[in-house]
Amino acid sequence: MPKLTISNTSPLLYLHAIGQLELLRLLYQNIIIPKAVQSELAMGANQGINVPDPLSIHWIRVMPVQTPAMIPIVTDLGQGESEVIALALEHQESRMILDDQLARRIATANNMLFTGTLGVVLKAKQIGHIHEVKPYLNALRNAGLWISETLIQMVLAQANEI
Repeated sequence: MPKLTISNTSPLLYLHAIGQLELLRLLYQNIIIPKAVQSELAMGANQGINVPDPLSIHWIRVMPVQTPAMIPIVTDLGQGESEVIALALEHQESRMILDDQLARRIATANNMLFTGTLGVVLKAKQIGHIHEVKPYLNALRNAGLWISETLIQMVLAQANEI
């Protein structure tokens, strides 16, 4: 079982936008975020975007990267994704929650455990916290999360909703 669950910004942002941030607590109990994710959320709040305030949520904890050399040097990777991966490298057997394709490719190449926002919704159904995923997929799309039609069909098939 993973030691830590480390989230990037987008899963927090989109689950908050659809009123389902609590799914993270129900599924993983505690969430760790790196300082870069905290900063990205604060920047969003300063721009008037409705984002969660991680400092006011008791089950989210900010953890700085202890070994900056662990931060991947990939110019196309955002600082949040880089620090999520670095924390996961520092804390072996951690689970990451991230949606960025490049970050997911890096995680796959390094045999790291990860899921994304859709994986959270799917797991919530499998465990019984929600009854169907389709309304959540639609809500996430309406909130601005880009989801291809192919991916929607794959998730619906995994959820036995086709």
